[in-house]
Amino acid sequence: MDPGLYERIADATARACAQAVIDLPADVLAALRHARDAETDAVARSEIENILANIALASEERLPLCQDTGVPVVYVTLPPSVPYEAVLSEAIGEGIRRATATVPLRPNVVDPCTRRNTGDNTGPGMPDIHVRPGDRLAITVLPKGAGAENTSRVAMLLPSEVGRIPDVVVETVLAAGARPCPPVVLGVGIGGTFDGAARLAKEALLEPIDVMDDFESSLCDAVNRLGLGPMGLGGQTTALAVKVKRASCHTASLPVAINVQCWANRRATATVERD
Repeated sequence: MDPGLYERIADATARACAQAVIDLPADVLAALRHARDAETDAVARSEIENILANIALASEERLPLCQDTGVPVVYVTLPPSVPYEAVLSEAIGEGIRRATATVPLRPNVVDPCTRRNTGDNTGPGMPDIHVRPGDRLAITVLPKGAGAENTSRVAMLLPSEVGRIPDVVVETVLAAGARPCPPVVLGVGIGGTFDGAARLAKEALLEPIDVMDDFESSLCDAVNRLGLGPMGLGGQTTALAVKVKRASCHTASLPVAINVQCWANRRATATVERD
């Protein structure tokens, strides 16, 4: 890879990361405003007002909207004209290091056993990079905070238990309680393999949340009937949206993964222009 392309990838990664942690996507912001207007519980409405005020202040001050700036999950769309080389991941890592220093981001990445902090949000396996074919070279950053990630779940159901999928989703949110800072966005992966379902669930969080199909809406309604509400203090809005992705699976399997995301469903994309 030529040095100029390396620099543009690093710059695009840093820009996408900064935008993701500071500016909430328009569809998520609209969902929060709709939830505020629909809430009849005074405490719940007040909590969403606090969230919206926090979002506005972060944008105004150009600072992260949450102290947990997450771990960097990066999705790359790669056109056939750009070979995938190890240097691509190096350039993305450099972009994360730059964003950590300049935004700044909280250094969250540690060794899983020694807990030694790398100090720059990179390390073995970080950033978590996923490459997909596409028409343009683009970098999408999905910062994933631990409060929500820690309440996520993979369930290996029996093939006869398709009807239990809504129960598994609702049970996951009920067990999570206030820990993921609701109202949440849920990514649900159905099918594939054990790890494949989890990958689908996280990818579902990239989808716009202002549109849900009938199945997604039914899952969202079931979660909201729990009444946990914003920050777990009660109310009508426990989930802003549920997004589902599916994959074929073994005839003897039915993997279901729920990737929980807090109200700060952060994501941003930057394209990389080629000379």
